[in-house]
Amino acid sequence: MADTPSSTSVTPGNGQAGGKQVLLQRIYIRDCSFESPRAPAVFASQFSPEVQVNMRSDINKLGEDNFEVVLTVTIEAQAESRSIFLVEIHQAGLFTISGFTEAELGAVLGSYCPNILFPYAREAVADLVQKGGMPALLLQPVNFDAIYMQSTAQTAAADGAVQA
Repeated sequence: MADTPSSTSVTPGNGQAGGKQVLLQRIYIRDCSFESPRAPAVFASQFSPEVQVNMRSDINKLGEDNFEVVLTVTIEAQAESRSIFLVEIHQAGLFTISGFTEAELGAVLGSYCPNILFPYAREAVADLVQKGGMPALLLQPVNFDAIYMQSTAQTAAADGAVQA
């Protein structure tokens, strides 16, 4: 019972990786905003908005094994080329990560940690949109493993093009 109530020990994979550890210290919203520039007029009309979702994650090294991972989710809904609403969430987590090689650490920070943060960001987005008087918005699940692998492949291809 050495863990504090705010920390959780997680070992990705099958739990057989001796010495490899990911500790989730804290999850929090670093920043959030909701804008509805056409309110209240927008509530009087029928609209079928086009919704654009953008995501990115940023990593801040805080110490030898301590990292802040920030998942930024930006959603803009437009109808007739006019903004209905814009919501942005910076969902963050503090992680202590140890025992991984550099390549493994990249995968943990680029895929595993955003997977942990996404459900919290999704809930915050849904709450903000609903409290803004808009129809319910539920973000679809995201495969951060595939996104990380694609990003790694693009970086490797760019490095290969620079060397050629």
